[in-house]
Amino acid sequence: MTRIAALLLVLAATPASAQTSSVDFLSRFDVQLAMEHLAEGDPRFVWDGRFGGELDFIDYGRGRATFTAEYEVLLGEQFRVFDPNQGNYTLAASASVRLRRVEVAGVFHHVSRHLSDRPKRQAIDWNMAGARVRGTFTRGRTTIEPRVDVRGVVQRSFVDYQWELNAATRARVRVAARAAVVAAGGVRVLGVDLSRDRGTQYGARGEGGIRLEGTAAAVELFVAAERRIDPYQLEFTTGSWVTVGFRVVSMP
Repeated sequence: MTRIAALLLVLAATPASAQTSSVDFLSRFDVQLAMEHLAEGDPRFVWDGRFGGELDFIDYGRGRATFTAEYEVLLGEQFRVFDPNQGNYTLAASASVRLRRVEVAGVFHHVSRHLSDRPKRQAIDWNMAGARVRGTFTRGRTTIEPRVDVRGVVQRSFVDYQWELNAATRARVRVAARAAVVAAGGVRVLGVDLSRDRGTQYGARGEGGIRLEGTAAAVELFVAAERRIDPYQLEFTTGSWVTVGFRVVSMP
């Protein structure tokens, strides 16, 4: 898996020297902020907030180099009404090649999970390297954006993960000049090493709602259902819940 990612990174970097005239710096910056209320009986899981974005720091015509960062906070109500108990960080770097209607990238992916207002000395994190294929397809008023990531673990602490398959699709159907119906769905499959006495893990999420667009940003109001792998980082379990939330995203 690491060799595949390295090969894709080399292929993606090649056009930069061959097509100097098409190089563009800081060509895209997308940010988003989301908050969801979880319908779940566990008092540790009441709110889920996320803030992050993507930056294309160089676009070399045939592809681009991208940095991604996201912070997730999980809030419960064990100690107070809004009780943040987890802070999770995701960082990723990728370099891609555009091939006809799809984009293929080599990706380095890092996740670090932390507790808030609770003792934890054990590091919980993992690094993965792999490949991503994604595209954008528009027909009439409908836009579909599929994405598939395949990654292998190159370093880990505490977790039993070995590899991951993450596939998702977003769809948007415009119903007015500044309004659209949106839907998204995805699956996550985690391969493990059996050290925690469990087999391959499966997660999924589906959501639907409406999107209202302004001049510089759009807001999405949605209802979602999710099955999450290891929602509490010290426990090797799955959790399922229904959520209601909103997401603010920057406009292209």
